[in-house]
Amino acid sequence: YDGKCVFCRIARREEPGTALLPCEDEDLVCFRDIKPGAPHHYLVVPVKHMGNCKTLKTEHIPLVKRMMEVGKAVLQQNSFSDLNDVRMGFHWPPFCSIAHLHLHVLAPASQLGFLSRIYYRINSYWFIT
Repeated sequence: YDGKCVFCRIARREEPGTALLPCEDEDLVCFRDIKPGAPHHYLVVPVKHMGNCKTLKTEHIPLVKRMMEVGKAVLQQNSFSDLNDVRMGFHWPPFCSIAHLHLHVLAPASQLGFLSRIYYRINSYWFIT
């Protein structure tokens, strides 16, 4: 736990302004992005503090898969079912504003605005899926 990390505080329910969405994985939390790039824009975050996506190793593959499953489940809970029109990924440092691992879940990807299409561009220099 890093008390200076806003995502750690959100995960511990210490940020009353951020509502957590239902999540069936006790090691992860999910909440709405404060600057949504799509009608549905959620962040899936490990409760335990982890560095950005550059710190991921082979042993973290199950964690990333669980993060993606939580993202899909939250979309479905919020009446979005076209899982072919979803974009999920991580901002690559130095393009991530919070140094705590977080998966962006955006849908429908077909409705991303002009800037969001750039900011969340698939496998770009700054966003990896």
